[in-house]
Amino acid sequence: MKRLYLIGGTMGVGKTTVARILRDRLPAAVMLDGDWCWDARPFAVTDETRAMVLDNICHLLGNFLRTSTYQNVVFSWVMHEQGIIDQILRRLPIAELCCRVVSVSLTCREDVLRSRLEADVRAGLREPDIIGRSIQRLSLYRELRTVLLDTSDMTPEDVAEGIIEIGAGTGTG
Repeated sequence: MKRLYLIGGTMGVGKTTVARILRDRLPAAVMLDGDWCWDARPFAVTDETRAMVLDNICHLLGNFLRTSTYQNVVFSWVMHEQGIIDQILRRLPIAELCCRVVSVSLTCREDVLRSRLEADVRAGLREPDIIGRSIQRLSLYRELRTVLLDTSDMTPEDVAEGIIEIGAGTGTG
C-alpha cells in the first residue's frame, strides 16, 4: 500500500530535516518540500500565486503517487490551515491508488522554536522577521485534523521514527 506522509508545521520546527530522514529511511521513497514549488523573488502572496503553488504541489505529488517506483511519498510544507490540507488531498488520486494518508503536524514549545530560528538567523539562513511570524502560527496546528507531534525534546531522527511508527499503525495516532 502506498503511503502519503503530509508533514506540516510552522517555519523552523524541523519539517524539511525530518522529511529528508523519512525519505532516506522509508523504502522506495520520494520527498517534496512545498517551498521548492514557490521559491521566488520577489516572494508574493496573492490569489494567483497561491493557486499556482497548489497546482505545482498537486501535480508533482500526483505524479509521484502514480509512479510504481515509489511506495512512500513524503511532503513537507507549512500547511497551517485544514483547508490547505483538504484542497491538496481532494486533488490527488488517493482513493484510486488505495493510498494511506499519514498527516502529522510538528510543533514545539515557543522557547525551543525561538532558539531554533535565532540560530538560523545568526547563520544567515533566515530573516529576523521569521521569528514572530512563526511563533504566531504555532497555535494554529492544534486546530487541524492531524497527529500533533511535539518535537521540543526530540532529535529529528526520533521524530522521523515516531512518524514511521504512526504510518505503520504502531504509533499513537
